[in-house]
Amino acid sequence: MSVEEVYGYAPITVGAGLALIALWAVLWIVRYVRADKDMRVSIRQAGRIRRRWRRLALAQGLSVTDKLPTTLASLTAKQGQKPQPRILVPHLKVKPDRFGIVARANCLPKVSLEEFQKAAPYLADAWGCERVSVTPDGPGRVLIRGVRTDPLRAKTRHVPTGVMRDDVTIWDVGVDEYAQPVRVDLSNVPGITVAGLPGYGKTSLINRLVCDWAPSPAVQFVTVDGKVSTAREGDYAHLSKRMYDFAGDDLRQANAIFKRLVNLRSDRSSSIESVLGVINLWEVGPSEDWPLIVLIIDEAHTYFAEQKGSDKETKTLSALAAENTRLVADLVKKGRSVGIIVILITQKPTGDALPTVIRDVCPVGLSFAQKTIEGAVAALGDDIRNWPDANPTDLQNPAYVGVATMKHNERPGFLRVRTPHVSAADAARIAEETAHLTRNPADLLGDQIPGGGAARTLLTKADPADGTPEAA
Repeated sequence: MSVEEVYGYAPITVGAGLALIALWAVLWIVRYVRADKDMRVSIRQAGRIRRRWRRLALAQGLSVTDKLPTTLASLTAKQGQKPQPRILVPHLKVKPDRFGIVARANCLPKVSLEEFQKAAPYLADAWGCERVSVTPDGPGRVLIRGVRTDPLRAKTRHVPTGVMRDDVTIWDVGVDEYAQPVRVDLSNVPGITVAGLPGYGKTSLINRLVCDWAPSPAVQFVTVDGKVSTAREGDYAHLSKRMYDFAGDDLRQANAIFKRLVNLRSDRSSSIESVLGVINLWEVGPSEDWPLIVLIIDEAHTYFAEQKGSDKETKTLSALAAENTRLVADLVKKGRSVGIIVILITQKPTGDALPTVIRDVCPVGLSFAQKTIEGAVAALGDDIRNWPDANPTDLQNPAYVGVATMKHNERPGFLRVRTPHVSAADAARIAEETAHLTRNPADLLGDQIPGGGAARTLLTKADPADGTPEAA
């Protein structure tokens, strides 16, 4: 191709380049105009970060000097002159969202994850962010999350879809202080403790779990609620149609449910290998015929606290409380492999309210606001003393209603999580749509083993209208 021909194509090339730039500009403007106020601020913020990144990286020491010249630099250097060393900075790709920005960068020699994490406070100052976190993003890459506004203060609402989930063992808890989703895998988890002051979000947390899992026939629910007398009352009234068994604050009714569940646990343990071909349910996962059983015990101290008094009725109640402790401990210690999860909810899970033989076996714990450090330690363990920024005693501000502190097995330390509100109307809608999926797991097991098993005759069903057990 001659020089004249090359020059002939130049206007076309330049025109094509200008057209691409114009198209990009139009798309950017359209995106900016359609964005809400917070998103527009984030878009502008992301642009500033991109433009100033190289200068900031050099100032923060996030750069490395490459003293070995490239082949091109060696060939083009003047005779007798040594090529100048190159200064390399990580390539940064920035995307805006409502709360701030999400950036991804590559690591360099001597500029690794640790260097990015040390620079995080300075990046926050330079970028105008309240907080910046740096986490691994695969080999040789980091994920940088900067939030301009506090996601923990932004109240959220969850509207359940009623669509069956692909994996019912995943619990979507909410978003953390960097607006990142917090999910917990509950497979092979025997128990969960939820603590916190009244009115700070414990029930809404459980409502979301039930609403998200209710569309699956592979999950069945049992509830024992110490705040009410019947299933028609209280926080779970709208979900009662999706619960195959229910008891209120009557210790005798609760004790009967615990006994039936222990009998079912025993029958499942003795038949699981012959029915499923495994000794641990989680090797194959829950199914419609062998569902995951979620036992919710709200105001748990109601059923375990020692009764004081010497009269006959008090002694009877004390004996029931002691037996309840033994039965629930059996479910927590032995129910995991056969598909039973126990969720224990109480305000302050000290040893007198939630026996340590039960509490200390539960690997997942959350706490909403607490008044004292003793309550925080009881809920989350003594290590919470070493994480003052995450201590639930700082969550008493009304702005933090719905925010909990939790220990996540995939992240260091403790997380603060904003949990969404689930309305009573949405809960009632989901329960109504999924009521036909409610099954008695004992009946399902009895259909699978010879003779029906003890569970078929011992497990009874509660009438959701009044919470009184009746024969199945």
